[in-house]
Formats: sequence, structure tokens, C-alpha cells
Amino acid sequence: MKTNLRPSIVQLEVELLNNLVKEVKETVATGVALKTTTKPVFAAVDLWSIQRNMKSAKRYSRRSAF
Repeated sequence: MKTNLRPSIVQLEVELLNNLVKEVKETVATGVALKTTTKPVFAAVDLWSIQRNMKSAKRYSRRSAF
């Protein structure tokens, strides 16, 4: 595969370069209360239902093969 490579040097105008590298002063918001969300708990019941659904899917695929 042939590719044409060009130098990756880009020339910018002085004013544009100054705008890109300008320091931006920002403040951090304090005193903001975020909602604390709890992660759902993966219980044994969830694992059991996953296994049950897998078994039923296998059973249907075997029936359709005949």
C-alpha cells in the first residue's frame, strides 16, 4: 500500500497562535452538592435468572435444528 506522506509542520499566523496558547483563568465551583447514586447490587438471584435464560435459549435452538 502506497501512501503519500507530507510534513506535519503547520504554519500559523502570530495572532492565531497567541489565541490558541492564551492562559484561561477559571474558578472551581464549591459548595455544590451532587446526588449520590448507589450502584445496583448484583445478587445471586440475578445470576440465577441469567443462567435460566441461557438454558431456555439453548433449548429453543435445539428444537429448531430438527
